[in-house]
Amino acid sequence: MLNYNQRYENEVVNLWNKTLTADPITVFKFRKQALFDDNFDIDLCYIAIENDCVVGFVLATKRKFPYLERGLEPTLGWINVLFVDENYRRKGIGEALVKHAEVTLKSMGAETITLGAYSPNYFFPGVDKENYSDALNFFEEMGYQAGKESYSMSKDLHGYKMSRETLNKLFKAQEAGFSFVNFEYKYALELLEFLKDEFGGGWKRNALISMQNNTAQDCILIVLNLEGKIVGFCMRMIDGNPMRFGPFGIKGEVRNYGIGGILFDIMQLEMEKRGIYHMYFVSTDVPGRRFYERHGLKVFRTFIDYQKKI
Repeated sequence: MLNYNQRYENEVVNLWNKTLTADPITVFKFRKQALFDDNFDIDLCYIAIENDCVVGFVLATKRKFPYLERGLEPTLGWINVLFVDENYRRKGIGEALVKHAEVTLKSMGAETITLGAYSPNYFFPGVDKENYSDALNFFEEMGYQAGKESYSMSKDLHGYKMSRETLNKLFKAQEAGFSFVNFEYKYALELLEFLKDEFGGGWKRNALISMQNNTAQDCILIVLNLEGKIVGFCMRMIDGNPMRFGPFGIKGEVRNYGIGGILFDIMQLEMEKRGIYHMYFVSTDVPGRRFYERHGLKVFRTFIDYQKKI
C-alpha cells in the first residue's frame, strides 16, 4: 500500500472506470473533484499495488479548511471512494485500504466516518444499492451502519407542455400576488441573503458561482410575493451540466400556496425551450421523491447512507 502518487494517475482512473461502471470518470474530473479539492490530503489517499499494477484505491477526507456555516466539522471524516480490481477481491485489499483510512482519520480527530456525501465535491451521496450491491455487504461487515435512502431521478422533456392543472394554479397564484420570473442581477444580493437564511450557505454558494460565471440569468428562476420579495427559488447546472436540476426551495410560510409545483413546471418548460430535453438530479429524500413522481420523474438510482463510529 502506497500514498497516492501522480505517476499512477492514468492507472487509477482506468481502474475506476473498470470497476465503478455506473460512474465512469475522466482524468480531468478526477483531478477537479479529488486532487484539487481544498481538503485533499495525500496522507488520506492510498493505492494498492500488486505485480506492479494498481489494484485498489481509496480516497478519504478530513476538513482542513472550514466549509461555510459547517466550519471544520472536527469530529467528522469521509471515505469518498473505494474500489478494488475484481481479479484481486476477497484477498483483504479493500479491507486493508479502509482500515488504513480509518486509523489515519481517527488520528486526526475523526469520531464518525461517512461514506460518500462529502460536500461540496462528493462523487456519491451514499452507496448505490443496485449497481454496487457487493459494497453494502462489505461495508456492513466492516461495521458501517445503514441509514436513510436517497434517490437520483430523471425525466425526458421532449415535447413537454405545462398541464391545464398547472396553468390554472399559476393563474390563481398570480391573482394572489405571486410572480414567477427569470433571475436578474438586480435581485442578486437579496437572493444570496434569502438562500443563506432559508436554506444555508451551500445553496448560497451554488447561486453565487452561477452569478460569478454569468449563467444565473439563464439558469435561475425566482418567485416574488405581492411586495416584490423573493419567496422561492430554483436553478440548474450547478456542476456545469445544463441538464442537472437543483437546488429548489420555497419559503416555509408560503408553501401551502402550491407555488413549488408551479415553479418546478416552469423550469421544465424553460429547459424544453432551450433544447434541453433531459432533466435529472442526484439526490432527494422520500418526501422529495413523492413530489417529483407527481411531476413525472422516475428514480434511476437508489443510494443508502452509511456511517461508522470509530
